[in-house]
Amino acid sequence: MENQPRESNGGRVETIPNVPLRNMNDLSEYYTPGVARLCLKIKEDREKVFEHTGKGNTIAIVSDGTRILGLGNIGPEAGLPVMEGKAILFKKFGGINAVPLCIGTTDEDKIVEFVRNIAPTFGAVNLEDIESPKAFRIFDKLQGLSIPVFHDDRHGTAVVTVGALINAVKLVGKDRKARIVINGAGVAGIGTASLALASGFSNVTLVDSKGAIYEGRKEDMNKFKEEIAAKTNKDNTRGGIEEVASGADVLIGLSRKGAFPDKIIGGMANKPIVFALANPEPEIGYEQAKDAGAFIVATGASNKPNQVNNVVAFPGIMRGILDSRALGITEGMLSAAAEALAAGTGKNLSAEHILPYVFDSKYGEVSAGIAVAVAGTAVKEGIARMKPSPDEIRKNMESLLLRYNKLEEFRFGR
Repeated sequence: MENQPRESNGGRVETIPNVPLRNMNDLSEYYTPGVARLCLKIKEDREKVFEHTGKGNTIAIVSDGTRILGLGNIGPEAGLPVMEGKAILFKKFGGINAVPLCIGTTDEDKIVEFVRNIAPTFGAVNLEDIESPKAFRIFDKLQGLSIPVFHDDRHGTAVVTVGALINAVKLVGKDRKARIVINGAGVAGIGTASLALASGFSNVTLVDSKGAIYEGRKEDMNKFKEEIAAKTNKDNTRGGIEEVASGADVLIGLSRKGAFPDKIIGGMANKPIVFALANPEPEIGYEQAKDAGAFIVATGASNKPNQVNNVVAFPGIMRGILDSRALGITEGMLSAAAEALAAGTGKNLSAEHILPYVFDSKYGEVSAGIAVAVAGTAVKEGIARMKPSPDEIRKNMESLLLRYNKLEEFRFGR
């Protein structure tokens, strides 16, 4: 019985043709001999691959399984369900075809080589759940690739956190000079600090397990911590999280469960803003943080207000990258995405609603707005191979999402 075929293999993604195959004429057109015409066109001009294949709307989700959210280093096979789930989100909210690729090596140079070798097939690459600081080095080594490389743990987390931060400081009547402390100096923490600075927040300090990160610190430093140290903690503050957070306006946790005791919040400035974003268990629970005096609290929990979830940002970011055929990803593009995300919250902005909700009926407009902002910035910065208008981006996204939703309705009988 174990060798009997099954109707379903348990997977959550599949490949579905974009054209019908009904007869021999279709077969001749889409395969041999008809397909040779397209091959020869692309041979003459490689850019034609975007016109005649699905490359321009297909991305690779690449992971080595070394830092699966909340689970750690569990390996590529065990990480595959996460990548399949990510593929669903790209399709549902961005109309993007995503292929999960969990690979059997943790060697950074081999991962870089792998990504370089698959680049001809994909319009972009999404690096996912790769341990730090290796993930930084891989990203750096892949710059100059023929397609953009997006690192969601770094870029996606930064965009959604900074988008929430923009709205939070507005609500409490403060500006971008607010004093911000970020606990956690891995990929997410450094990425968020860097984007916050690029978005006009001028007073940022990072803290790791050894205390405040400052220029000249020797203990437990690496190239990436040193780079961010040169741009943050202008007061050269020393000490652990309790000392550094004293008097702070904003406390952002991208670290570990239980890292924020009540007394930290009690020592912050008036109307404290607390983002406790560790997953699956936050640095401090939503109710506990509120009871301790926080005015605005955000966590990663889906059953609490203000869930900070990358899904509200990355489909729109990738849509903008693909539609502009950007050569890379810049902090200017990410900052534009954060601003568009914050603006997308609209008139419903409140202490318990600082980010859009993905299942809101108007979320498609938010995602499209992010795509327009990203593509527009790529054009302005001179790294776009296409110059789509905002209307073109919106119509393309609407068409792709409509196609997906019709398929979903058909498959599930709704």
